[in-house]
Amino acid sequence: MQDLSTLLYPMSASDFASWGMPELAFVKRVVENSQVSWTIHSADGTAIGVAPSRDLAFAAIIQHELEPVSVH
Repeated sequence: MQDLSTLLYPMSASDFASWGMPELAFVKRVVENSQVSWTIHSADGTAIGVAPSRDLAFAAIIQHELEPVSVH
């Protein structure tokens, strides 16, 4: 029987956050100066874009071959 501890390694918080989800992008509604916009974030939470509407945010995500997910 092989010792499994040699196959395991500590996973960083960043690795864990993106584990199995690199193809996802999150959309979040934000209000700034009474203007509503939609921020786009990668799976690890990094902001990667802003759109004036939810539909445009989703379209941009899909155009870049990612799967959009709303954050409430």
